[in-house]
Amino acid sequence: MKKINEIFYSLQGEGFHTGTPSVFVRFSGCNLKCEFCDTAHESGSLMTDEEIVEETNKYPCRTVILTGGEPGLWIDKKLLDLLHQAGKYICIETNGTCKLPESIDWVTCSPKEGTEIKAGHIDEVKVVYTGQDVTKYLKLPAKHYFLQPCSCSNTQQVIGYILEHPEWRLSLQTHKLVNIQ
Repeated sequence: MKKINEIFYSLQGEGFHTGTPSVFVRFSGCNLKCEFCDTAHESGSLMTDEEIVEETNKYPCRTVILTGGEPGLWIDKKLLDLLHQAGKYICIETNGTCKLPESIDWVTCSPKEGTEIKAGHIDEVKVVYTGQDVTKYLKLPAKHYFLQPCSCSNTQQVIGYILEHPEWRLSLQTHKLVNIQ
């Protein structure tokens, strides 16, 4: 059983896959307490792997995004195998502090200050920028590096930083800008 905060269908609003129709499986619970987190960790329902896959199959897209909270605390090979058997392309948004199964199709690592990254394969790094030193995150073995304003509040600061450090790309929370979930 896995504690699920919600499962919903929308467009990916952040990072490399922005604009992609996706089913979001939002897990409850996290091993970090980020002040800008938008997940109500105390709420949620326990679901079996089969119930999770059945719910994702209600929607017409192939992409499933495992998010949270921290989905790395909950996911396992069985859930991933069932999602792949259902024809799903599996993405995860993780803080990187958990070792992840290798069969995830796309890994977005959003590292936080003072944590150790244990995720092996990383496709994109997406840092919520609050003015911290982000140079160490360029050492993570990823193909893409994104800086994201914190809740759309410091966008000009992020743009200025990226213009001075062009190895980074801008990620906006477009779902908030266009008022979708």
